[in-house]
Amino acid sequence: MTDEKFIEQNQTVVKFIQLYCDDKHKNKDKKDGILKLFYNGKNLTSMPYSLCDECESLLLYANQRLQNCPHEIKPKCRNCPNPCYEKAQWKQMAKIMRTSGMKLGLIKIKRFFGAQI
Repeated sequence: MTDEKFIEQNQTVVKFIQLYCDDKHKNKDKKDGILKLFYNGKNLTSMPYSLCDECESLLLYANQRLQNCPHEIKPKCRNCPNPCYEKAQWKQMAKIMRTSGMKLGLIKIKRFFGAQI
């Protein structure tokens, strides 16, 4: 995968996990961190986050999986012929993507109609 695609994939994962954590783990202690993106021996960029321990662990797991993705043209994980996620992490990530995806859709609709979030 290209460097740009790697960055884009990680940005999406950070955004979705951050949104999920902010919504579902409001009462858990959060810690600020910076996800440094290394790919193909290059330091590409970094992304800040503020997550609980559980969500941070999943973020780092997802980043590791993206770093090791063997596909030149990365398929969506659910369509991958050789899934690399463990079953528990796969289920958790699917739940986060579903929940955050719906929430992002609602945010876009609210912004379109000028409602406050």
